[in-house]
Amino acid sequence: MKVRSYVYILCVLFFSACEEIIEVNLNDADPRVVIEANLSDLQSTQRIRVSKTVAFDEPVNSVGVTNAVVLVVDSRGGYHNFQHENDGNYVARDFTPESGGNYSLYVEVDGESFHSSCYMPVYVDVDSTGIVQENILGDSYYFATFKFNDPPKMPNYYKYDIAINNENFGFSSVFQDKFNDGLYVTHQVSDLDAELQPGDYIAVRRYCVDEKVFNYWNEYQGTNPGSAAPANPTSNISNNALGYFSVASAEEFRLQVVDMDVDWDNLEDNPMP
Repeated sequence: MKVRSYVYILCVLFFSACEEIIEVNLNDADPRVVIEANLSDLQSTQRIRVSKTVAFDEPVNSVGVTNAVVLVVDSRGGYHNFQHENDGNYVARDFTPESGGNYSLYVEVDGESFHSSCYMPVYVDVDSTGIVQENILGDSYYFATFKFNDPPKMPNYYKYDIAINNENFGFSSVFQDKFNDGLYVTHQVSDLDAELQPGDYIAVRRYCVDEKVFNYWNEYQGTNPGSAAPANPTSNISNNALGYFSVASAEEFRLQVVDMDVDWDNLEDNPMP
């Protein structure tokens, strides 16, 4: 059996007609605080990065803040202080969040305070995983698949990060159950920039997140990277900060790409002994 393939038709609109050059000063904007907090029960060491944006023509995207105060408080009365490690990275050890609770983030930078709250959903188990090969506009891509029963009568939100052949994890996609609440669901996850081959490994971290975290990453994946001034996703952190605060239940999967292009007609003519 050959793997199913789908054909996606993409409509691409091209715009042209620039007769006047508009000069925009990209260097005068005040630096903004960026907080990236991706906490989960995958490990007992949690990390939060605090940084500031820099001018457009700087060689780096941000500069780490080394003198911030970073605190996470849980609904059970636990206080978790994050200590600066290096380059704006703050660490709390022996801290594993528990699903079903609410968590609050407090950050202070140069006298400014930033706050966020996040609910940690209960994890939705996966029934089965696998790899499928799809054809998109003549190019072949491999997707990791996750099949499961979505819990009925409650909103559920899912986020996937992916790493290829032990590289660093990066965001892949988010899903919600708005149109398949309570149904048996299949999610397909991939890195379309990676040219995967049989034998390659795909590692996937699957998170169950709250609605605000879903909204942040849904806006992110919907951003057109080629636009002249792509908007920042809507943060769930106060005081005009950029970034996000997420506390999620999660599981990590490791899959290997195999050559599934089997000629079944030839196999029937030449059965194995």
